[in-house]
Amino acid sequence: MRAALKKTVSIAALSVARGNGKSAISGGLGLGALLGVWDSQPRREVIIAARTRDQAKICWSFVEGFARSLPDDIQRQLKFRRATREIEFAGNGGGILRAIAAEGRNALGSAPTLAVLDERGHWPIDAGDALEAALLTGLGKRNGKAVLISTSASDDAHPFSRWLDHPPTNAYVQEHRPPPGLAADDVESLLIANPGARHHIGASEKWLAQQAEAAIARGGSALLNFRLLHRNERVTADGRDLLLMPDQWLACETAELPPRVGPCIVGIDLGGSMSMSAAAFFWPETGRLECSGAFARKPSLLDRGQADSVGDRYVQMRDRGELTTIGDAVVAVGPWLASVARQLDGAPIAALCADRYRQAEVSEALDAAGLRCPVVWRGQGFKDGAEDVERFRRAVFDGQVRSLPSLLLRSAFADAVCLSDPAGNSKLVKGRSKGRIDAAAATILAVAQGARMLAAPKRTGRAIWA
Repeated sequence: MRAALKKTVSIAALSVARGNGKSAISGGLGLGALLGVWDSQPRREVIIAARTRDQAKICWSFVEGFARSLPDDIQRQLKFRRATREIEFAGNGGGILRAIAAEGRNALGSAPTLAVLDERGHWPIDAGDALEAALLTGLGKRNGKAVLISTSASDDAHPFSRWLDHPPTNAYVQEHRPPPGLAADDVESLLIANPGARHHIGASEKWLAQQAEAAIARGGSALLNFRLLHRNERVTADGRDLLLMPDQWLACETAELPPRVGPCIVGIDLGGSMSMSAAAFFWPETGRLECSGAFARKPSLLDRGQADSVGDRYVQMRDRGELTTIGDAVVAVGPWLASVARQLDGAPIAALCADRYRQAEVSEALDAAGLRCPVVWRGQGFKDGAEDVERFRRAVFDGQVRSLPSLLLRSAFADAVCLSDPAGNSKLVKGRSKGRIDAAAATILAVAQGARMLAAPKRTGRAIWA
């Protein structure tokens, strides 16, 4: 609160889990601004914008409740209009507070001195953007301040996420979001998302743990909603289009990998000038999975992470040994495939799977790397893609895929969704425009081919014509 109300700050954003007093904060800020505590200019105009009319009514009720606790002489100067959700103050230069729903026309012609955008991360995109634009442009008339308060939006591309990830110089950001990829019932990360629990504000630590256990048991949309609302994670609440839900992939991670036994399937996904190239190694007989990625050296991994709205995640992947840089402005495919072969350390390659769209490029790179192995060309459309996605999911659900904890794979599967045609066939696509799903694509190719090899009938003899 102290940082948000500094004179040098014109926009403040707070992201915290549900039940930590966001609506109460909105109400307290609005009442203080109405009374002239934060801003003494005359005829102040305060707007509290919420997602729906009912939510706006809740915020207005908080303001009213706080106002009823004020001294009698101040209360006599307040006029409450419940029908229009307005509160007018006659003292200290006067002012008016309005609680409105997230529709742009509700803010036309306004010149607010303070605008509080409650649950900004869950406003309808078109109407929400229109209202935000109307409020922010109106603030400039009187040197006003905007405060955005919400749980996390469902993805990095949402306008509220962009405020958090790329704040302007005159902004203050406070985000209570745990690191990605943790279990839903991880206590420390729950307390990161729910700072009020330590101070008996909102849900208690015991209640959160119970809800996490229930959400894990129910799975599906219940688990996704728990992660979004109570863990303040950026996940979509609709899990129908996800390739894998976070906990489904976490069940594949293990502290000790199975041995490298039998032939290996290699899946590769070549990136373009700015994309990642990834290789996955899968041993069908034991279920062992390894994966690595590569970027070009320019721009740097930190700059790429900032551009992709993932912060220093690529730097962390490099430090964990999951991501390398090779080539100057573009990943040098030949040397990269040679490094992929070295990672196998002599393990026999039963097949290398790649996208047929890049067939010529892959063939040239294999010759340059001196790599000799059978190549299986797969399409990324609904015909081949649907089969590969289904075989991969089946292997994951049957516990036939085992991997070390991998930030590279966690990040890829978090951005991987499936696009379905009218017949129900699914193909892999990005969940957000800046997502990097190359490691997921390579893994699907390798695991699906391994599943086909295991399902193929074993030949016990050969018939010959006499």
